[in-house]
Amino acid sequence: MAVARGDGYAGFPVARGGGRIGLAALPRLLDRPLTSYYLILGCTALLVALGLLMVLSASMIEQLRDTGSPYSLVTTQAMAACIGLPLMLVAAQLPPRAFRPLAGPALLVAILALIAVLFIGESYNTGATQWLEIGGMTVQPSEPAKFAFALWGANLLARKEELRQLTEWRHLLIPLLPGAGAVVMLVILGGDLGTACILLVIFLALLWVVGAPAKLFVGMLGLVGLLVGLMVVAAPYRMSRFTSFLNPEADPTGTGYQAVRGLYALGSGGLLGVGIGGSREKWGVFPHTESDFIFAIIGEEFGLLGTLLVIGLIGLMGYAGLRVATRATDLFTRLAATAITAWIVFQALVNIGAVINLLPITGVPLPLVSYGGSSLVSTMVAVGMLLAFAKREPGARQALAARGPGPARRALSWLGLEVRGDRLVVRREAPDRRRTPAPRGRATQTPRRERRR
Repeated sequence: MAVARGDGYAGFPVARGGGRIGLAALPRLLDRPLTSYYLILGCTALLVALGLLMVLSASMIEQLRDTGSPYSLVTTQAMAACIGLPLMLVAAQLPPRAFRPLAGPALLVAILALIAVLFIGESYNTGATQWLEIGGMTVQPSEPAKFAFALWGANLLARKEELRQLTEWRHLLIPLLPGAGAVVMLVILGGDLGTACILLVIFLALLWVVGAPAKLFVGMLGLVGLLVGLMVVAAPYRMSRFTSFLNPEADPTGTGYQAVRGLYALGSGGLLGVGIGGSREKWGVFPHTESDFIFAIIGEEFGLLGTLLVIGLIGLMGYAGLRVATRATDLFTRLAATAITAWIVFQALVNIGAVINLLPITGVPLPLVSYGGSSLVSTMVAVGMLLAFAKREPGARQALAARGPGPARRALSWLGLEVRGDRLVVRREAPDRRRTPAPRGRATQTPRRERRR
């Protein structure tokens, strides 16, 4: 189908006659300055909306039985989304350099919170100590720790590159390796193997972007694999999960119960699913359907097409994140964008792989979809930083300036703030240079000069 020479709404090409855009226009669409920005924003909005819908559907029966209200969990999740949304929009307005001073304090707060979990944390079902009770709210510090570590590692390596210190392997690993080891060890002591694996993937992504030597990268990859193996062997319940993953039907009512029920849910959905709210697996026989196994309920209620939609949205976010990283003009943006993209995509793969029994069950949530306020808010803030990077792509700033100020920028203006170049500054009112007219009256009139005779 031929594409008109003119541009359509917001500069996107349209086909003659108002038809759909042909495949020939796809490269042009993907090459536009704001492609990454709109892909990340659109995929995030769709995943969060789908998550709220599925949390309600997956938890309503159990919550109605336990609390008398089917909306208990979805209300909590909606409150987390209401917290994460303004944080994401504000982060999207900040220049990239504004994130760098936050790296050290963010990691320090995350480490202190992880230490506090070991002493005053709470356990949930499996015995893993991962939650803190703060002001009546339950917080999981390991979730914001992923964002803090990605931000700190990117800032650290970018600063070393600015000082020309990345020519030796020692500067690549110190203090990055000890910092990663400290965070990972604290998370492991809390019993969260899944988050520990994600932190290690962020560590490897940072090394890959900065151009670590092949021998060093392979050595770190082997060390990560060895560490994960030791963590599995050291804990009996992790070992039972690993062995049940190899053959879940050997113990379908014990260690393989969740894996078998997840496969049943996916299989019963067919191509189009049984319809929203029609899941049978959520009727009190399938634990954690709103969190770890929400992908199984999506497959049961929306079928194969629903699961492919989720995978497609995650894939588009991964593409957009890597596009931001490859088009970045500074190393910090490239490192941070790659680390966040690797975190979101790998976490989604681990969650989906566990549901379809390709990977052991680790308990990590599906990003932006699964129930969990700490995970949702942390991921939305990370997405906000990706949006800020996407707005600094070549040509993106000119396209945004032509579009006019958005709601987030107008909100900053209402607070007395504005973005000038790459800085967030306090807006000052320009002084009124107009002269105030003098009051008219007999006392203020200038006497006329007498005429000469």
